[in-house]
Amino acid sequence: MTTELTLLSAFIAGLVGSIHCVGMCGGIVGMLTMGLPDQVRQSYLRLSPYLLTYNIGRISSYIIAGVLLGFLGEQFSQWLPLDNPRLVAMWVSALFMIALGLYIGAWWQALTILEKGGSYLWRKIEPLGRRFLPVKHPLQALGLGLVWGWLPCGLVYAILFFALASNSAWHGGLLMLAFGLGTLPMLLTMGATAQWLTRFAHRLIVRRIAGVIVILFGLMILFAPHHQMPKSSNSSHSEIGSLDSN
Repeated sequence: MTTELTLLSAFIAGLVGSIHCVGMCGGIVGMLTMGLPDQVRQSYLRLSPYLLTYNIGRISSYIIAGVLLGFLGEQFSQWLPLDNPRLVAMWVSALFMIALGLYIGAWWQALTILEKGGSYLWRKIEPLGRRFLPVKHPLQALGLGLVWGWLPCGLVYAILFFALASNSAWHGGLLMLAFGLGTLPMLLTMGATAQWLTRFAHRLIVRRIAGVIVILFGLMILFAPHHQMPKSSNSSHSEIGSLDSN
């Protein structure tokens, strides 16, 4: 599995999966804009600094989570009794991406279990976000985004498994950056066309097309050639030992 494919998969998952974000984040964008003067809300040019800083904060939280899980994956992989734990982790991540496609397409809602699990942590974090309301300045929007980036979301959790499987804090952060950039076009546009986007995103055919695209990328990862995957240190030592004996 090449890094390029996983980064592309994370970006595509964010791009097409952000259809799911419209329903979940629409209310947040409403809270972001409700305290602004009418002349700001009615002009996208004036509203865009608030939307941009909010999304910078949101994506920054994704990157922090990706770095943390990538680091944890690197530590845990050293203790797994497997020849290539990273390969196994990538297969598991691919299965989660397929589950994500089923979730977006409203065929199978298993990822809601993860959202319910994250809701316990969210109840502790959510009051911090309310300190930035009502938003009167782009820096307040940045703080709101930093907090709301931890909102329980099956879409985010599925991509975090890629960060965990990357076994690298650096690559985990890159994966979540790619995912966040994929969600950016939809969420930046939401501030200007919220009602139209909400109606569009709630159409079942739209959600199912997006779900199929995500499932296809999961299958690509699952069945892609893995001969370039690095071997574990155990197998490398055994090969060196056999060469020495010869």
